[in-house]
Amino acid sequence: MKIFKVLSADQPDNPLTRAIREGYPSLAAAAAFSLVSNLLYMALPLYTFQIYGRVMSSGSIPTLLVITFGVLFTFAISGVIDHYRAKVLINYGVVMDQRVSGHVFSALFDGVTRGNPALRSQALRDLDSFRQMLTGPTFGVVFDLPWMPVFLIVLWVIDPLVGVITLLGAVFLVAITLMQDRATRPALEEANDAALRSYAFTDAALRNGEVVRAMGMVETLGGRWAVFRQTTMGRSADASNVASGYSNVSKFWRQAVQVLIIGVGAYLVVKGTIHAGLLFANMILAARALQPIDRLVGSWDGMLQGTRAFDRLMLVFDDYKQAKAVTGLPRATGRLSVEGVNFAPPGAQKFVLQAIHFKIEPGEMLGIIGPSGAGKSSLARLMMGIWQPNNGNIRLDGADVFTWDRKDFGRNVGYLPQDTELFAGTIRDNIARFLPDITDAEVIAAAQIAGVHELILRLPNGYDTDLGQNAHVLSAGQRQRIGLARAVLNQPPFIVLDEPNASLDAEGEDALLKALDTLKAAGATIAVVSHKPNLFRSADKILVLRDGRMELFGPRDQVMARFTQPAAVQAVGAA
Repeated sequence: MKIFKVLSADQPDNPLTRAIREGYPSLAAAAAFSLVSNLLYMALPLYTFQIYGRVMSSGSIPTLLVITFGVLFTFAISGVIDHYRAKVLINYGVVMDQRVSGHVFSALFDGVTRGNPALRSQALRDLDSFRQMLTGPTFGVVFDLPWMPVFLIVLWVIDPLVGVITLLGAVFLVAITLMQDRATRPALEEANDAALRSYAFTDAALRNGEVVRAMGMVETLGGRWAVFRQTTMGRSADASNVASGYSNVSKFWRQAVQVLIIGVGAYLVVKGTIHAGLLFANMILAARALQPIDRLVGSWDGMLQGTRAFDRLMLVFDDYKQAKAVTGLPRATGRLSVEGVNFAPPGAQKFVLQAIHFKIEPGEMLGIIGPSGAGKSSLARLMMGIWQPNNGNIRLDGADVFTWDRKDFGRNVGYLPQDTELFAGTIRDNIARFLPDITDAEVIAAAQIAGVHELILRLPNGYDTDLGQNAHVLSAGQRQRIGLARAVLNQPPFIVLDEPNASLDAEGEDALLKALDTLKAAGATIAVVSHKPNLFRSADKILVLRDGRMELFGPRDQVMARFTQPAAVQAVGAA
């Protein structure tokens, strides 16, 4: 299986491969339990032989009682060992999940910010599938397979002919399993890929449910979804039909091997080659020798799903860099410098920002204005360290905003994106950024700065109003105002607001202007992206972007005077 390749030196080192490597002692312990359990199973054929070889001939009831209770005791021990093997694997699964799941969660966000559209919450389900495969009954087959030779050797010792028949039966069953995998794998992979696309398509449609219903798109989207669904069901049916044929052949062959073992054993008894008591012992040993292969055939699909989940998890960790312990930096003063930044989003063919360079001093407010598509929101994301410039650097108090430890950086900044999303939880939780050490007083202070305190109090449960999964209890303007309160929590020294008045009414916009005045008076450095110049009444500097380039930058009054004169602006742009 592919997961065992993590031992090789050419495999990437990531939290998943490390967790598997660190779990080898647990897997080795489970393998040792399997060895003991398989050896104890030898008590059953020995018991059968003793019944026919000693008890039936002597008629000794005490002997029957002794060996019967002895075998029962042996099986009790075997049951305890199997229990502890399962317990070891379950505990290993829990520990592995603890070591990996947090990194998967973080890697998803890293991938999304890199523009990888394939990364979705499916990765967490993949982790569950892989963990269940690795620590559940499916993977138990792997521990039993190595002990097949033990039973084959015993059968060979009893009589080489019996051993050969069992060995050939095992080889043929393995061949059937491999042929089944080769015949069904392409169809299963197509069905699985189509299923994942249908889930992603459905999630996207549900997120835009209002648009879908308003514009009557349910039927057309349903048709597109049905294509994915039909592919999933059709290819799954194709794979199931092929697998059914191979399963029937495998079933027939297993039964044929058992019949041959009994028939050959009877022949050997008649010829006097083996003792009659070994007839049923042969049958038991042969069935046990073939049992792992039988279980492997039955769990093959689970194995494939687990390995495919492993492959997808490995893709999630591509380019993922685990956060390292770094020296904590002091609280920023708010000095921002953008140094020769060029930037192209993932997948873009050209730069959307070119040769951007400017500085903002602590306590200053920068207004960023320009036509749609000028690169304003991209610049906001770069200043927040969400994206990394292709060239140049963006520094806050001299430290690179992209490489700054995210948790530490988050305490120094506030950010309100264009599309304000709130999380499932209470309003208090959202304003507090779900940080456990934020007090009620700090949450209320942030709401008061944002001018949303009174609005929250009018809600059914005030700050404890549960927003649910999609926050439908709030309007777009209310969500944006609560998002502003989240951004200004504890008055961070650097705040970026991207179209903060896009969904606000007159009351909300007035509250926003007062919040900007309050934050600026407290010494915060603020960058505001907007199409409405009235938000820049307290701005110290204005940056005008056009086609990804700096067209104007300087004091507010000078830039706004030139910005309102098209001829002058064109002249400056030409210069």
